[in-house]
Amino acid sequence: MSVPLSILDLVSIPEGATAREAIATSMESAQLADQLGYHRLWFAEHHNTPNLASSATSLLISQAASVTEQIRVGAGGVMLPNHAPLMVAEQYGTLANIHGDRIDLGLGRAPGTDQMTAQALSRSSAEPQAFAQSIYDLQGWFGESGGAHSTPIVSAASAGTGVPIWVLGSTVNGASIAGQLGLPFSLASHFAPDQIDEAIAVYKEAFSTEMPTAQIDKPYVMAGVNVMVADTDEQAQREFTTVEQMFLDIRQGRSRKIQPPVDPESLPGQANPEQSMLRIKAVGSPQTVKAQLGEFVERTGVDELITVTYAFDPAVRQRSLQLLAETWF
Repeated sequence: MSVPLSILDLVSIPEGATAREAIATSMESAQLADQLGYHRLWFAEHHNTPNLASSATSLLISQAASVTEQIRVGAGGVMLPNHAPLMVAEQYGTLANIHGDRIDLGLGRAPGTDQMTAQALSRSSAEPQAFAQSIYDLQGWFGESGGAHSTPIVSAASAGTGVPIWVLGSTVNGASIAGQLGLPFSLASHFAPDQIDEAIAVYKEAFSTEMPTAQIDKPYVMAGVNVMVADTDEQAQREFTTVEQMFLDIRQGRSRKIQPPVDPESLPGQANPEQSMLRIKAVGSPQTVKAQLGEFVERTGVDELITVTYAFDPAVRQRSLQLLAETWF
């Protein structure tokens, strides 16, 4: 397939495991993804979530880049309202200086957590204009002089690194911002499937190279897809119940670590798959998943896919990554 395939890792913590073990497993997966030929590996920032250990993205990125050679590694993303933009520039510029031209910086306006935790983390505004100004300043700090556009502050740690910036979004609002700024757009369709077609259309319509923030010549969309590949469709459907339980817990306000798979028929709400937050998925045998992903690419016209795979057993996730690579590349 001509569309690149990437991975979004949230460093999930299975029931009975620790954050230390989840991070170690994530690094093993990073090495495997590098060997298999995946294009990029991103870590998603989340807070106050007992089943995820992906809070400190820059540290995870540094470790993953240290144990890999070819794959691009980045944030998918940094939730900018939780951070001072200068600190983000210094961190990601330092990463680029250590690991070279393999570092991506995806930026989102959501806090990636609940309101109480967001208030504890809050460092910058999520308003569109302020978000755009922060991106402009970040590009200045990543530029040759290391100087921001709205302040005389200079960042020697990031100067000249040119770290590429992406805008993350799940709605037409994020799509519009990405387009107007002339930046690549990463669409969170793996958990927000309702506005996929509208968001892509808005992004392409709004896309402009006239803003000083523009860093690409034409629109570029990467979309998230939930993926589970196993030897048979039935095995994959059963393993996929792990993430279905996770989202069911979210709806019910229940906090648990990642649960083992169950009989798919035992889960409620499966009668209306078109209403599911997880309906953008490719689940089954290698050929089934390849066909499903191909259909999604053909329908949406996206330029890249970023896959999200949860599994209770780390070996199941590793197997899924391997089977998908073998059938896709």
